[in-house]
Amino acid sequence: MRTRSLLISLAAILVLSGFASAQKISAATQSILDLEKKWTDAYKQADLNTMNSLLNEDVIVTVEDGKVYSKSGYLTHSVDKTVKVLLAEINDVRVRVDEDTAVVTGAYHERGTKNGKPYEYNDRFTDVWKDHGGKWQLIASHFSIPVK
Repeated sequence: MRTRSLLISLAAILVLSGFASAQKISAATQSILDLEKKWTDAYKQADLNTMNSLLNEDVIVTVEDGKVYSKSGYLTHSVDKTVKVLLAEINDVRVRVDEDTAVVTGAYHERGTKNGKPYEYNDRFTDVWKDHGGKWQLIASHFSIPVK
């Protein structure tokens, strides 16, 4: 009987440990989702300060036309005065967190004007975030246009 009580107690501890671990992963996932929205909004508003805080110094961003940018290059690209972003949104977002690294995949939709002419993008993206001592930062991003 005593062995059975011990096994039940151990099972309860393992279940509670798993629950606490799942809550932690859920909190990290929510943090990443919030950061993705923050980054999308900052891009739409050409908010360099926010984008600067979200991007790691060594970030690499590959955009739809295949151009690859460092942090400073991407920030310059993002505030192109000939571009007016009217809509920027993400959907079908999936987050996978593994300790201090998160991989995000999703769909990106952007509409606006460039040199006064309308444009529209429907892309897929993959973002990689890394936790640097309690602060998540983007370390890599890749956008591509799906084949129709």
